[in-house]
Amino acid sequence: MQFSKISRLFAACTMAVSAMFVLNACKEDEEVFPAPSVSAGTEASGVPGAKVNVTASVSAPAGLKTLTVLKNGAPFDTKTYGGTETSDNYTKEYTIDNLAAGTTVNFTVIATDSKNQSSPATTFTVKVTAVPPKEVVTVKGVLTGNVTWTKNKIYKLSGFVRVGGDTTSATAAGVSTGILTIEPGTVIIGERATKGTLIIQRGSQIVANGTAAEPIVFTSERGVGEREAGDWGGLVICGKAVNNLPGGSAQLEGSYKGWHGGTSDTDNSGSLKYVRVEYAGVPINPNQEINSFTFGSVGSGTVLENLQASFGGDDAYEWFGGTVNAKYLISYRTLDDDFDMDNGYRGSIQFAVALRGGTSADQSGSNGFEVDNDGQGTVNEPFTAPTLSNVSLIGAKQSQETFISTLFQNGMHLRRNNKIKVYNTFVTGFPNGVYIDGSTTAANANSGSLVLNNIILAGVTGWGSNGFGQGAPTLPSGFPVRDINTATPAADLSIGGKKPSEWFAGLTGNKVLASWSTSGINTNVFGTGRPTFTLTATAADALNKGITAPTGLPAFITPTTYVGAFDATDWTATWAEFNPSSVVYIK
Repeated sequence: MQFSKISRLFAACTMAVSAMFVLNACKEDEEVFPAPSVSAGTEASGVPGAKVNVTASVSAPAGLKTLTVLKNGAPFDTKTYGGTETSDNYTKEYTIDNLAAGTTVNFTVIATDSKNQSSPATTFTVKVTAVPPKEVVTVKGVLTGNVTWTKNKIYKLSGFVRVGGDTTSATAAGVSTGILTIEPGTVIIGERATKGTLIIQRGSQIVANGTAAEPIVFTSERGVGEREAGDWGGLVICGKAVNNLPGGSAQLEGSYKGWHGGTSDTDNSGSLKYVRVEYAGVPINPNQEINSFTFGSVGSGTVLENLQASFGGDDAYEWFGGTVNAKYLISYRTLDDDFDMDNGYRGSIQFAVALRGGTSADQSGSNGFEVDNDGQGTVNEPFTAPTLSNVSLIGAKQSQETFISTLFQNGMHLRRNNKIKVYNTFVTGFPNGVYIDGSTTAANANSGSLVLNNIILAGVTGWGSNGFGQGAPTLPSGFPVRDINTATPAADLSIGGKKPSEWFAGLTGNKVLASWSTSGINTNVFGTGRPTFTLTATAADALNKGITAPTGLPAFITPTTYVGAFDATDWTATWAEFNPSSVVYIK
């Protein structure tokens, strides 16, 4: 029995040893795979904005599991495999960032296999090269036919550049015409010495449709720190809509053969979208400057959207007759008036903002609105009778201590027999809010053909007894609504036997605030740099509190329940520029 136990124990040990030999034999027979390997593709290079491909060849005999790509150590891309693929040719598009020339961007590529083995880190490099300077193309004379300006070039306006050849007092019929198309992102500069100006003549068109990401910019040819108002002419569009000038056809002021006027209120002069005009307003003759944007008898078939006029030497926008509509307009630190309308202009304007600089005012007196039927206040028809809604006129006076030029006058100077209608509009920072100037204009107000509804006028804390301060030294203290004229000695004004301030207070939705500080606008709208335009809805007198949308407005006007150009959305974002003096345009 003892022998039997020993035999059984020996047999068990023998089986165990045999099993160990078998197991070791299996391990020695199992295939061992090498770790994955990665080979980077050929180095790429390009200018900022160019697209290149990051490439690599990957091998993993045990089967690919993942591929990880880092850009300068940060995650860039990942790829997951099924475990059966043993190789891959990886490629991924990369748009070169806006980096300085000579910068290297490193892409690190690491592969793992189904055995959780990792490849050594391999680097693919992209080198940033210098952006070649854009060609500057000088443009002169008359452009006819179809002409396209592209963003890879800079176009210099030398003298009066005309699209189309209508430079006589004759009608546009039979004269040469043109269509100028400008690509998004294109820069156009005006030659200072020759008063470079772009004029779209009657019967011709401009199609300048920028985007929020790539606005079209008309600006000074001078460098950073040298630009000033009046460095060049401006952008002029002449149409064939109706005006109230004698004979219906006339030159724009300055007599530079900008003929405008006709019989077609639906005339189409093209389209402007996301366009900036900077440092325009050169004097053609003494006291006859070109505006940043000039619209002579432009018809309603024309599109005007998202436009900015900055640091102009005359008016930011002026409409001489016509019926064109416009939305999303910015007037920034212009010298004279922000929005000037006369000679029978009858279009609609919505969502517009004006921001003034303390010392930038014109010898003729600077206003937010300046509106006339014509220069003599005649009864010539059609009357100047535009409809405006959701405008913010921000004068330069932020506080009692803020210095402003004595040439500032009125938020709205409504004069010479016009019949404007204004809704949901905010005015602050001017010596006077509203001035109904002249007996014929007062008669239009009394009859209801001049309308102000949902108008909020806000004063400045401590600036005069009512928040509206001194205008020019020879004028009396300011008014929310002027009750006396500017004659010497001053005389009382009357609208239907009422003081203008009483008439204003009796209209729907009109208010006077002691200070703009309770209105919900941001303090920085008076400063330099990009303003905060959206409203603080919790303010005591926020411009979006208790507002009823007006009715019966033209179809072009979007009904709103807030006063001013902005509520919760800033429509100037990305495309507008509030520090153009620092922008390098020629590079």
